[in-house]
Amino acid sequence: MANKKFYAVASGRKPGIYTVWPEAEAQVKGFPQARFKGFATREEAESWIQEAKSGPARAACRHKTKAPPPPDIKREGGVEIYTDGGAINNPGPGGYGVVQIYAGEKKELTGGYRLTTNNRMELMGCIVALRQLEHKDKPIAIHSDSSYVVNGINKGWARNWRKNGWIKSDKKPALNRDLWAELLDLTRGLDIVFRWVKGHAGNPLNERCDELAVASARSPGLPIDTGYEGAGAD
Repeated sequence: MANKKFYAVASGRKPGIYTVWPEAEAQVKGFPQARFKGFATREEAESWIQEAKSGPARAACRHKTKAPPPPDIKREGGVEIYTDGGAINNPGPGGYGVVQIYAGEKKELTGGYRLTTNNRMELMGCIVALRQLEHKDKPIAIHSDSSYVVNGINKGWARNWRKNGWIKSDKKPALNRDLWAELLDLTRGLDIVFRWVKGHAGNPLNERCDELAVASARSPGLPIDTGYEGAGAD
């Protein structure tokens, strides 16, 4: 894995992504309420900036707000799934959480890895939910606060990456191709929609997924994310 660092500046004199810290520092030093964060990859930095624009509370890792939960849009007679994932210090120990509701019954799933990334855990939450889905003949709605995941599916990014040999439109390799490939395979033939929800905004199911993910990330003896520590995520 490369040691190069990418500095995402969401709020500063000139927001953007920088590869040299002094340049990023010049944008945030002395700037009121500056928001910035370092990442191992440009893709993660870009995803964080997107989430900062749509959900600043999550991107800045601030305390949870007390806003009332937004109304859920149910798929009648269907399966409602909420997922979340993250990695401590990104990359670092990570976890995912899943809450599935069908016919009034709730099922929770969680797990983690000793070294991984935010985006991989967001993807893994969706994957595990679909791996263990029992009612595949029903309408399914997956709710995620990751724009990386939701846009990757809804905007066709992942399908295009696979079609082009996992090369993005900017001619750079797509990250996490092992997980994207599995997620695309798992969604094939399902009546499924992906919906973005604002993280840490009072939605009890999203908050529960976050609790599960954090608890798993802090658990001892976590397994290896072979797709990240090996070659699968290149």
